[in-house]
Amino acid sequence: MMGDRQVDQAALFYEFSLERHVPADHLLRAIDRFVDLEGVRAHVAPFYSSIGRPSIDPELLIRMLLVGYCLGIRSERRLCEEVHLNLAYRWFCRLGLDGDVPDHSTFSKNRHGRFRDCDLLRELFETVVRRCMAEGLVGGEGFAVDASLIKADANRQRCVPGEEGLPPEAASRAINEYLAVLDDAAFGAATTVTPKFISPADPASRWTGANKGLAFFAYATNYLIDLDHAVIVDVEATTAIRQAEVGASRTMIKRTQDRFGLWPERLAADTAYGSADNLAWLVHERGIEPHIPVFDKSGRDDGTFERADFTFDHKTDAYTCPAGKQLRQRQKVYRNPRPLVDKAGMLRYRASKFDCDACHLKPQCCPNEPARKILRSIHEGARDMARAIAKTDAYVTSRRERKKVEMLFAHLKRILKLDRLRLRGPCGARDEFLLAATAQNLRKLAKLIPPSAPAMA
Repeated sequence: MMGDRQVDQAALFYEFSLERHVPADHLLRAIDRFVDLEGVRAHVAPFYSSIGRPSIDPELLIRMLLVGYCLGIRSERRLCEEVHLNLAYRWFCRLGLDGDVPDHSTFSKNRHGRFRDCDLLRELFETVVRRCMAEGLVGGEGFAVDASLIKADANRQRCVPGEEGLPPEAASRAINEYLAVLDDAAFGAATTVTPKFISPADPASRWTGANKGLAFFAYATNYLIDLDHAVIVDVEATTAIRQAEVGASRTMIKRTQDRFGLWPERLAADTAYGSADNLAWLVHERGIEPHIPVFDKSGRDDGTFERADFTFDHKTDAYTCPAGKQLRQRQKVYRNPRPLVDKAGMLRYRASKFDCDACHLKPQCCPNEPARKILRSIHEGARDMARAIAKTDAYVTSRRERKKVEMLFAHLKRILKLDRLRLRGPCGARDEFLLAATAQNLRKLAKLIPPSAPAMA
């Protein structure tokens, strides 16, 4: 029998509960257990006036941003529409059925004002990291660091040559931020090389062809993760260049030690972090074992002897060549002693021309030079330590676990859809990277920490 036709008839009273209509296995319900914004409210409170019209609740804005970044909703206009329509989003944002959703422009107003003034997003990120530590997800023994390029909101077709600089009439918030970070080691001071092109829309972004395809403007997001459960313990935005990424790793390690008291025993990274001065900083200043491949260009492919074919003796401070002759820093005495270390921090060891001329191995050693010379870094001790670690089983394990940070970057771009920035300028990149890392840590908590069982009556 056909059922009665259902006619929409307005009722006088409704009984409706958002709590009952949000599924128990919904991602936001799992994440909500770990979102504690009381400290965030106290952190931002001094930046609000004590008089005037009440503002929109900052907790509502933060919860809406968490919804957007956790679920890959990149547009703030669309985020407002989704929160207005979706019951689960309303429940997470504590809006109820009749709560008003703020206008999308409210995010920009607060972001460029009090949120950045009090570094609110950094406080939010660190609050989530402390919760991860409290739940036992951070071991603190082994860390990994890496960087990934994120496209900037800059059109590669609308750029100017780097040698010409920005046009005099150009003016925007992104340009002001670019001028403010010219002396910052993470941006302008990272290198003295003039970029090939500059984007007037976002001049702090770097023109790069590192992905072996079409060059583009980009920023680099740098992650420092704990190897136990791949929790992101720090994040930093830099320009897309290796020197800035290495500097960011030091900044993150120092900040993690200061903020959370975490002193890792080892650090896993790729060859970009294996320079001599960086290895020396890890070993001598921080006491961290570098599970990092050594950045070494001493190898040769022309069949002649490499530096590895020479033996170094610490007692005599000399190299011994395959023919048994010694290479020293001084083969003759100068009236005015010359410095032993050059500007690049390298020591030069030279063989005697008399020994090389009479050597039968000269065609295999230095066929085009009168005598063989070898460069040795003043930080060679740290490099030797890294080479020794590379022969251990722990190093093999660290190399395998280091892939966890690359998986986080894949998750960032494919699941959270942060393959291109929406905000411009260094501050915009920093805001987006902090929110994305916060969302990834919250999703990690929701996945690994099961909800507590309801109490029995």
